[in-house]
Amino acid sequence: MSELLVTFKLDQLGEPREYRPPAERVLEGDIICRNWDIDSAKDGKVRAGVFESTPGLNISIKGETWEFCLILSGIAEITEDGHAPITYKAGDCFIMKPGYKGTWRTLETVRKVWVMA
Repeated sequence: MSELLVTFKLDQLGEPREYRPPAERVLEGDIICRNWDIDSAKDGKVRAGVFESTPGLNISIKGETWEFCLILSGIAEITEDGHAPITYKAGDCFIMKPGYKGTWRTLETVRKVWVMA
């Protein structure tokens, strides 16, 4: 297998890292997150993987991170502070830029591919 071509085998992700968001960021629900790190480059400054979240509402802060997302399944409503909510579902893509602050409401368990830099 090539080390220069990495395939996301969505049906063979293995065991995830499971965690809950920090309590001070949870606004509603008992959110459980799962993450599968797939690959990284440039000394870990660029990373990619798969993320899943159960329903709930939490505060989302990107800090200095740039993130591309592709929703694979589920429905999420994302609201940037001072803006109207946007609903994302399977097949939708978006980018959260450094400095982003808002909320992430998972309406139906969401699974997404992410790339962070």
